[in-house]
Amino acid sequence: MSKIIVLGCGMVGSAIALDLSKKHTVSVADFSENSLQKIQEKNKGIRTFQLDVTNIPELKKAIQDFDLVMCAVPGFLGFQTLKSCIEAKKNVVDISFFPENALELHQLAMDNEVTTIVDCGVAPGMDNFILGYENEKYELSHFECLVGGLPKVKKWPFAYKAPFSPIDVIEEYTRPARYVENGQLIIKDALSDIEHVEFDGVGTLESFNSDGLRSIIYTMSHIPNMKEKTLRYPGHAKYINVLKSSGFFDTQKINYQGIRISPIEFTSKILFNEWKLNEDEEEMTIMRITLQGKDKQGNKKTIVYNLHDKYCGESKTASMSRTTGYTACAAVHLLLEGWFDKKGVYPPELVGKSEKCFQYVLNYLSERGVYYHRHES
Repeated sequence: MSKIIVLGCGMVGSAIALDLSKKHTVSVADFSENSLQKIQEKNKGIRTFQLDVTNIPELKKAIQDFDLVMCAVPGFLGFQTLKSCIEAKKNVVDISFFPENALELHQLAMDNEVTTIVDCGVAPGMDNFILGYENEKYELSHFECLVGGLPKVKKWPFAYKAPFSPIDVIEEYTRPARYVENGQLIIKDALSDIEHVEFDGVGTLESFNSDGLRSIIYTMSHIPNMKEKTLRYPGHAKYINVLKSSGFFDTQKINYQGIRISPIEFTSKILFNEWKLNEDEEEMTIMRITLQGKDKQGNKKTIVYNLHDKYCGESKTASMSRTTGYTACAAVHLLLEGWFDKKGVYPPELVGKSEKCFQYVLNYLSERGVYYHRHES
């Protein structure tokens, strides 16, 4: 039994802590006393304490006695928090989805002789695992990931709910989207190139550009066409673009009646209630991963993975928390059980190259009712 500390006690961090506590001694740290109280109500065996991760000396002190750190803080705190954990010589699994390039910390992790698996959620995360695995079997020419978390009930105007901080969702809508076309890196505004796509059991969804490729731009640079797009109910992108174009996501503070306020912080505060996902609210995660290429004999192949996961009423766990959190938990066990022990910073596609690691993650998810269906043609 290992000692694990989970940094961040939101809906995803809580799901991770509850799952890991079945086999390990788990502590949770968060700045919010309310969040800590909620996890305690679900499992009194989980130790909790308040922590400000921006206080680096206190952070390093807090994690010192643990075997592994699970980092689930908001994206804007992620890079520095991860860097501090590496400096403290701790193995880390990270899902904070920060804007910086995690691979910049690879040498630091090697120098401190620790292993870090980053971007280890559903997407980025499981799509990376799949790409890494299939890349070993095929000469790939195309990779596309369509993914989104959606509420069952469409509430006007956004028809959207988030199991994590609105500021992280807004970051997804404002960060320039990178994709690869004919071997060239293309950069476009997020929310661009809206397309309508049909999904069985769901209907028509809209897809738009978002910056989800991340590490695979560098680690899979031999694949000439790669794209990740976010899925929402039709019309969502239009309303978000209205806010974006009107300045509601601006970071520069403005003066209002003698008070300086940040438009994006104000907007995030408003959207917190609009997008807040209640613990018993039904939602789902939809993902379609399409890969094209040739097998060893030169035959053209198309491989499609489909995920359609729903809110779990038995455990009262949101689908996005399950699909994101349980992927991270699988990675935690890969480290603790010695399945993956290379020193440095590793995105999931470099872990998924190992068939044993990939199958371990798939089995871990299926044991928890999260199923990826693979079709080849």
